[in-house]
Amino acid sequence: MVNDPIADMLARLRNAAEVRHTQVLMPASKLRVAVAKILKDEGFIEKLEVTKDKPQPQLRVWLRYDDKKRPVLTGVKRVSKPGRRVYASKSEIPWVRHGLGIAIVSTTRGVMTGARAKRMGLGGEILCYVW
Repeated sequence: MVNDPIADMLARLRNAAEVRHTQVLMPASKLRVAVAKILKDEGFIEKLEVTKDKPQPQLRVWLRYDDKKRPVLTGVKRVSKPGRRVYASKSEIPWVRHGLGIAIVSTTRGVMTGARAKRMGLGGEILCYVW
């Protein structure tokens, strides 16, 4: 039983990137898949796949590396946790690493990057920072 599935997902991705694994397997959920799609769209991971395993579907993520075999995903930080939720209005959504990273925000219109939430004029729960 995992109390914080997003923290578990980020830890798995960070650990796999540190040891240069090509892919990571984890239990799938709607929130994990939404975060993984954002990471794919932003270029941090190569591709993702959701298997139809029973009783729990699995999320398989292929990590992305540069020409020198260094991981593109260099760091992650979980911001809002089950014990302390962190919310921000549209004007309070932070820039991560001076624009080199992204903030992933859960809004009323779904999970999206902080920059997209700002453009749409939405605030929400800041899930994590990725750089």
